[in-house]
Amino acid sequence: MAASQSVCVVVDDRESAGAVLAALRGHEGVETRVARLALGDYLVDDTLLFERKTLPDLVASIKDGRLFTQGLRLAQAPLPTALILEGTTRDLADCRMRREAIQGALVALTLFLGIPLLRSLGPAETAQLMLFAARQGRAFASGSLPRKGRRPRGKARVQSRILQGLPGIGPERAKRLLERFGTIEAVMAAPATELAGVHGIGKETAAAIRWAVEDAAATYDLADLSP
Repeated sequence: MAASQSVCVVVDDRESAGAVLAALRGHEGVETRVARLALGDYLVDDTLLFERKTLPDLVASIKDGRLFTQGLRLAQAPLPTALILEGTTRDLADCRMRREAIQGALVALTLFLGIPLLRSLGPAETAQLMLFAARQGRAFASGSLPRKGRRPRGKARVQSRILQGLPGIGPERAKRLLERFGTIEAVMAAPATELAGVHGIGKETAAAIRWAVEDAAATYDLADLSP
């Protein structure tokens, strides 16, 4: 690959000691740079954003309550974003988490938040996936690959979809929340008393929303978050 066609990958500095960076550097035609990313772990060609989690990482983020908050932030990213889930079932042998809880987390991330999920067996395959995606993206941009027609998505529609990932929130309630608070950030920061004041929300749903977005909970099961 010529230098002008090199794939540029910015690696978050918190990933710099991992094996994925070493794998990327082993590929010809790949330029890597380490920096602090505000979102995600790998920025590829300034057009694609990837969050990488090993299976134990996924379990830990479910247990400490970070996963859903991270998912909401990824869903709002201005670039196409995907989650790469790395590892094999052997990595979960000692996780002490029900299979249903893990499946529920993945359902919430993929179906309700709209985050694509890619599976990888290890760091080398993770690097290959990102590079393959970059080259596919270039082929689409150049018109070399056919595009399936897509309906245009306004910002309000994307925001509504994200809010519908919250417990008890459907399209109409999502619309009312946006009308009342203006932004997703404001909805996430609103206290339960203000959320409950929105028509159709009520105290029970407001409490469920606060429970879902707060990081303080030690454990939760995202299988219970389906609307």
